[in-house]
Amino acid sequence: QVQLVESGGGSVLSGGSLRLSCVGSGYGFSEHYMAWFRQTPGNKREGVAGISPQGSVPFYADSVKGRFTISRDNAKNTLYLQMNSLKSEDTAMYYCAAGTVSWSLEAAQYVDWGQGTQVTVSS
Repeated sequence: QVQLVESGGGSVLSGGSLRLSCVGSGYGFSEHYMAWFRQTPGNKREGVAGISPQGSVPFYADSVKGRFTISRDNAKNTLYLQMNSLKSEDTAMYYCAAGTVSWSLEAAQYVDWGQGTQVTVSS
């Protein structure tokens, strides 16, 4: 099991940037696929970006391609999400998650979750 703690959320103007971090502890951070999800009230959790265990292959939801970059530093047990050109529709609670299923952005495929960090984008 991996314990996850997110940070880096906040309020930003449309067009701005934020960098989210997620620190993992416990067993096997570097063996897991990692991903970022987001959720707004009344909606299901949406997969945003994922990355392979060694960090060589990222994958993205179409809504964030070209604007968001996922990366990881396994030596630091840390996952990142660089968010550029933010839009009001990016406003959500952002969660990091760990799983063992390849190339998935389905929430049901991830077993360990952080508590979330709020991102608010205003125009």
